[in-house]
Formats: sequence, structure tokens, C-alpha cells
Amino acid sequence: MKNLKKLALLAFVALSTVTVSAQTKKIDAAKSDIHWVGKKVTGQHEGTVNFKDGNLVFKGADVKGGKFTVDMNSMTATDLSGEYQGKLNGHLKSDDFFGTEKFPTSTLTFKKVAKKSAGVYTVTADLTIKGKTNPVTFDLTVKGNTASAKLTVDRTKYDIKYGSGSFFDNLGDKAIYDNFDLTVNLVF
Repeated sequence: MKNLKKLALLAFVALSTVTVSAQTKKIDAAKSDIHWVGKKVTGQHEGTVNFKDGNLVFKGADVKGGKFTVDMNSMTATDLSGEYQGKLNGHLKSDDFFGTEKFPTSTLTFKKVAKKSAGVYTVTADLTIKGKTNPVTFDLTVKGNTASAKLTVDRTKYDIKYGSGSFFDNLGDKAIYDNFDLTVNLVF
């Protein structure tokens, strides 16, 4: 009888223990967006680039991972129009910058996620641009079925050195700053 009670107690404990498994939530690439800003001595340019696909991995309500692919050929300046927009878009897609013919996508893969506060996570991820991978760290804020992040990327770590005062002398007002800023909004 004692063994039967122990067995029943073990069965109850086993059935009442709920294991929360990871859940992958795919982003809606059409509703999610990336806004970029690149600065130079005489001003700045800004625009957008689209996601190809991506997902966030949750365990319960907490973010545990993520992976995203960006369509680099979708990159466009939004602060210009007509001929000037076409010239800038073409230059950004050329080998001077992102070389989209050879490298049509970039990726971001979460490597470490630490909960900072309710709905806010510090993420360390591998960012791959032009076949080169470097770590980036940023905060990700999750609210309902949306998430957002802001990060700064040093383009020279990805062999994008055109107009960089770190590599070329006497650029004067033609110098382009090494860092560019990304504001990311995800809908899943």
C-alpha cells in the first residue's frame, strides 16, 4: 500500500510539472522594417532596407534567441528622390559599400540574451555583412507581438571603407563617418 501511495504521488508530481518549451515566432517581413542613417561631414542620408525573413525564439514570455535575414538589394534612400536617389542607391549597392550583387543578404543571429528588465533584453549577436561576421550588442524591447531595437554598426569591420577618414587622408568634407545607425521594428 505504501508503494502504491508513493507511485500515485510520483505520477501526480510528474503530471503537474509543466515544462515550458521554446516557441519560435516568425516575423511578418512585410510589416517589419529597418531604418538606417549614415552620416558624413556635410550631413547625412537615411533610408530603409527590408527583411527577407526572421524569427524570435521565446521560452514562456522571455526571448531566448533570434535569427534574421535582410534583403540588401531592397536598400533605398528615403531622403532623396529621382536621379539623386538612384545614384545613391546604386552607389550603396556597389562594391564601394555593400556589394549586393555578390552579397545579396546580411544576417543577424542572436548568441546571448540576458533579461535586463520586464520586456527588455540585452542581446549579443553575430552580424554578417559582405561575408564578414562581427559581434554587436544592443537592447531589444518586446511589447505584445512587436519588438524594437536600435544599434550602431561600424561599417569598416565589414570591409566597407569608402570615404572613411580612418583609412584615407585628405578627404575633407567628403569624409563619411564609420558608424551607421539602425532602428529596427519587428512585428510577429
